[in-house]
Amino acid sequence: MTAINTLLPTSLVGSYAQPNWLLDRAKLAGRFPPRTRAKELWRVADEFLEEAQNDATILAIRDQERAGLDIITDGEMRRESYSNRFATALDGVDIDNPGEALDRSGHPNPVPRVVGRISRKHAVEVEDVKFLRANTDRKIKITVPGPFTMSQQAQNDYYKDEAEMALDYAAAVNAEVRDLFAAGADVVQLDEPYMQARPQKAEQYGLAALNRALEGVEGETAVHICFGYAAIIHERPEGYSFLPQLAACTACDISIETAQSHLDCKVLETLPEKNIILGVLDLSTHEVETPETVAERIRRALPHHPAEKIIVAPDCGLKYLPRDVAFGKMKAMADGAAIVRAELS
Repeated sequence: MTAINTLLPTSLVGSYAQPNWLLDRAKLAGRFPPRTRAKELWRVADEFLEEAQNDATILAIRDQERAGLDIITDGEMRRESYSNRFATALDGVDIDNPGEALDRSGHPNPVPRVVGRISRKHAVEVEDVKFLRANTDRKIKITVPGPFTMSQQAQNDYYKDEAEMALDYAAAVNAEVRDLFAAGADVVQLDEPYMQARPQKAEQYGLAALNRALEGVEGETAVHICFGYAAIIHERPEGYSFLPQLAACTACDISIETAQSHLDCKVLETLPEKNIILGVLDLSTHEVETPETVAERIRRALPHHPAEKIIVAPDCGLKYLPRDVAFGKMKAMADGAAIVRAELS
């Protein structure tokens, strides 16, 4: 298990609010997260887009540093959604003729159509890691969609079953994760929200796919499992349908949300060997928490998990929040963690 160097370090789950000059936030908010490419969301012409995304990434890095975060992400500034940039870059996918699958909300959504064997053509996020590493001296994290979640966000027109497809997604993720660590990532996180949304399938083959994606990987790995973006999925169950099972996964860190759902933190006792990325920001509201509110949410977890194995984070990505709200919440999170850190020291 990878040790945490700082008591209660702070980090984003992955995404930060993209500038409206870069991406049409009103269009983004008016639809489900895209699973296929959604180039119409970008406001910048193709020939200037990479430079604009680089500039937005630097802004996201500086905001995180200014807020006092310990582990920095690229804010996912280059992504239309957390999953589609990687999922549409693979062999075996017909991106010009998308399929359809039910989203976790139960609504149909255009998705990649799998017409051949899934494999990784080339590295997708290596240059993102190199850019991030070159622009901060703090610990860095990059995120990749998990194999089970991608298998649920695709129309299968090739494989005999989803389990076989998920394992090929896992092999592609495994190759990417290895390259991300080689490029300088300190933490690589796999996003697996559909394990919560579809726990029976996660039990049948999702956990095996996740462990295949992490097979032979050396470095600090994380898995994010959540109830969905609060801007889109409004109702929160009282507890996770798939969480204790992650004790059997090989990831070092498990990322969960506790703020909006008022999660009973006793469930953390089922993951004694894992580091917990503890979600303490409620993203269903634009109200910026006070540092003391954040501190109290952290304290709720301490009877059930050692402080030395807790990383403080938002419930989920900040992508859908206004930028000033996202920064305010992020700053309150860092200040709240500092309060509890001082108490424990």
